[in-house]
Amino acid sequence: MILETVPLGFPWPTLDPFLFCAYHHDAYPAGNEAMGPDPALLQGRNIGSDFTVRDGWRMYHGDVVPGFPRHPHRGFETVTVARQGLLDHADSLGATARFGRGDCQWMTAGRGIVHSEMFPLIDREGDNTAELFQLWLNLPAKDKMVEPAFKMLWASEIPKVTLTDAQGRETLVTVNAGSLEGRAAPAPPEHSWAANPDAHVAIWTLEMQPGARATLPPAIAEANRMLYFHRGQRIAIGERTIEVNTAALVRSDAPLQLENQGDDVAELLMLQGRPIGEQVAQHGPFVMNTRAEIQQAFEDYRRTQFGGWPWKTDAPVHPREQGRFAVHADGRREEAP
Repeated sequence: MILETVPLGFPWPTLDPFLFCAYHHDAYPAGNEAMGPDPALLQGRNIGSDFTVRDGWRMYHGDVVPGFPRHPHRGFETVTVARQGLLDHADSLGATARFGRGDCQWMTAGRGIVHSEMFPLIDREGDNTAELFQLWLNLPAKDKMVEPAFKMLWASEIPKVTLTDAQGRETLVTVNAGSLEGRAAPAPPEHSWAANPDAHVAIWTLEMQPGARATLPPAIAEANRMLYFHRGQRIAIGERTIEVNTAALVRSDAPLQLENQGDDVAELLMLQGRPIGEQVAQHGPFVMNTRAEIQQAFEDYRRTQFGGWPWKTDAPVHPREQGRFAVHADGRREEAP
């Protein structure tokens, strides 16, 4: 079943149609009045580019609140699977959101968008653990210049399928994209590669109880299927055992038999999809098909700023008491169910 294995680093390795996968797990401390760590805890950090884990957390590009202040994208989609904590989103279209605690945001950058993603530390007394997967999913050439937009998949709308083995041990599968046992994830944005049913895109997270066995159904032979084993001790994939912090490229056209051979819960991410199969030209936050298109992206960004930045700061956050919500570029507002 296993075609290749690779140790997990930062970021994680990906295959077409995915371009990038980063796992963020930060045990942030209690937040101060500005919803950031106590300034005394920032001493000695490389503020502005703090990617070194210290005391269990990182500031990334944030200087008061952790996260990623405004930055541009063109030519692909970001998919943010927010498992713990909250994220505050703002963008150049005037849209904004707060999401997390199991929600998933799907943002189509298309012809160009500037956005920020900040991790406000809401709790003044306890910890503010943040855990998320950030994925980049490519767009085919015909859709690289579509209008940018985002879609919220709220936690209560995302299917969770429990697979139970003969001994009653359970594997919980959260279906952020694709379908399992007749339960389909909410539809992705209309121009997404995942919106094409023939692409067989799946984004699943798995939580396996100790000793649990589970079999995932096959897809198509043409699809790439990667498993990222990031928490636990060891699992068996078919007849082979791998240790934690390993990525495995596996066959996609056969049932995938898994067994948690450790004493703790095993957690995995699965990414799957038919390759787009087009030339990729990437430079920083822009992903196109040719170098000339990358040069045009930089020129367009310098000239237009992809619509400008309507917010007072580069890293806007919402009030501490604000719940989960989204306001879209057309003014439509939705609250998390």
